[in-house]
Amino acid sequence: MKKPANEMREHILTVARALMTHKGYTAVGLNEVLSTAGVPKGSFYYYFKSKEEFGQALLDEYFDEYLARIAPILNQQANGAESLLGYFQYWIETQHDDSLYNKCLVVKLGAEVCDLSEVMRQVLDKGTGRIVKLIAGSIERGISDGSVVTTDSVALAEALYQMWLGASLMAKVNRSTRPFESALTMTKSLLG
Repeated sequence: MKKPANEMREHILTVARALMTHKGYTAVGLNEVLSTAGVPKGSFYYYFKSKEEFGQALLDEYFDEYLARIAPILNQQANGAESLLGYFQYWIETQHDDSLYNKCLVVKLGAEVCDLSEVMRQVLDKGTGRIVKLIAGSIERGISDGSVVTTDSVALAEALYQMWLGASLMAKVNRSTRPFESALTMTKSLLG
């Protein structure tokens, strides 16, 4: 039985996400995505107008799913600092496991697509802004409950997120958890 159009579109995005998390955006051709997904070559443009629209949909879906996974961690009943440390512990677990599905597409695709597609750069900018806003909310809660010491929750959220993106990149380069351990130590220090 043939899948409904929206299910097939989601299937293509899921397959592409695994491929692109492993190889990157430009290294994965549409033919590879479609053959891996078991979708006829000519039908791609039924689901997406272009590879750029496809990339935009892939990133939009990634951010929606990622935010749905981290919001409960950052909004848990613990104090603000404990919620933040729980989030960064989750980061370590998901970025260093063998599952390609959990890997951070911001780290994998950010530098690659920002110079290729303004639309995709904007999706990355908006999506990372949403993550920073969620982190800042936990920092503000930590300021209120006394578990975080800072005068600028947004600046601290940006600094933490940027540090952890860098740690993810270096963990790939080093093939080690050392960058995550350093980032966690610095995070604890920055939270006060």
